[in-house]
Amino acid sequence: MQTVQYLSEIIKELERAPEAVSGEEADRLASAIMEAGQIFMAGAGRSGFMVKSIAMRLMHIGLNSHVVGETVTPGIGRGDLLLIGSGSGETRSLAAMADKAKSLGASVALLTTAPQSYIASVADIVVPLPGSQKDPANAQYKTIQPMGSLFEQSLLLFGDAVVLKIMEITKQTTVSMYGKHANLE
Repeated sequence: MQTVQYLSEIIKELERAPEAVSGEEADRLASAIMEAGQIFMAGAGRSGFMVKSIAMRLMHIGLNSHVVGETVTPGIGRGDLLLIGSGSGETRSLAAMADKAKSLGASVALLTTAPQSYIASVADIVVPLPGSQKDPANAQYKTIQPMGSLFEQSLLLFGDAVVLKIMEITKQTTVSMYGKHANLE
């Protein structure tokens, strides 16, 4: 297969991605993000890169978002939200964060391919996204892509969709968001 044919197949997989997402849970997540005092984003590996992108967009729409592990990230507490992106829902460091956040009175939301995972059992909101599990033999969603690529792509695109929903509700535009864009470039 030619490289562009692989790209075409990836896009076809992403076109089917919304079928795997609960609209009700997606809207619950958007509401929870808007209601949170602060939003803390966490993920590991490539999923971590995607949640950082979502945190940036949340900041652009004027929300108080942070990336867990950065030196300037404050403490989490009651009324805050920890949003975790984890394909497996079992990453130990993320599970420990979820437990800690709950013990401090914060809410936890999980974007995952594994709605039966440990972190899902702790979370207040779980939004299943398409992608293969670590053991692709048990995957409900088949993909030609390696490892967690489909989940990671879906995570980024779903985050953008949530931002668009919040922009609609708060009547924001791309132009208004540029006021919060980095300007020390």
